Amino acid sequence: MATKQVNPTRMELTRLKKKLATATKGHKLLKDKRDELMRQFLDMVKLNKQLREKVEKAINEANKNFVLASASMNDEALSLSMLAPKQEVTLEVSSTNIMSVEVPKYKINYRTADTNDMFCYGLAFTSCDLDTAVSSLSDVLPDMLRLAEVEKSCQLMADEIEKTRRRVNALEHVLIPETRANIRYISMKLDENERSTQTRLMKVKDMMLKEAHGY
Repeated sequence: MATKQVNPTRMELTRLKKKLATATKGHKLLKDKRDELMRQFLDMVKLNKQLREKVEKAINEANKNFVLASASMNDEALSLSMLAPKQEVTLEVSSTNIMSVEVPKYKINYRTADTNDMFCYGLAFTSCDLDTAVSSLSDVLPDMLRLAEVEKSCQLMADEIEKTRRRVNALEHVLIPETRANIRYISMKLDENERSTQTRLMKVKDMMLKEAHGY
């Protein structure tokens, strides 16, 4: 039986059949989108885990080197050596589309191409541990930005997967069954009306024959 009041007309039946065909096609497309999003999301999660382990390991090593540098240098000398940076880094933010999800893309731009410009102090007056720490942090910066990019992408894709899942469930468990029930209801009503019409026509024919021929 129909879940809501509908007009049992052939025009309404045609409209519901078109609606059912569209909903069925949309349901299939959304399921395909959900499955592909899920596949890419799982790949992103694996990449995120690898990047996080790599970045955390590099940062821990850099922190150890900074501790060693602070132990071999006095605080004033360490502060003065980091006071005036030579290199400048800018971040260019763009986006790319993954299954209708806009995910961020980060690109690093350096003011100069000289890798030695990351050292903002004279190498002769500082600890080699400080050099190692600065170099390791400079090396891990691209991975840190890539990690931020992947983590944000995972978050956005997870939100889109949840939205798509809700749409698939709404079509599969609400709209499509309701439309099919309405189609069955209208078809039954139309068949019932057709049988009633045929019965009335037969009675009218009998009455006309009786009036014309007396039987």
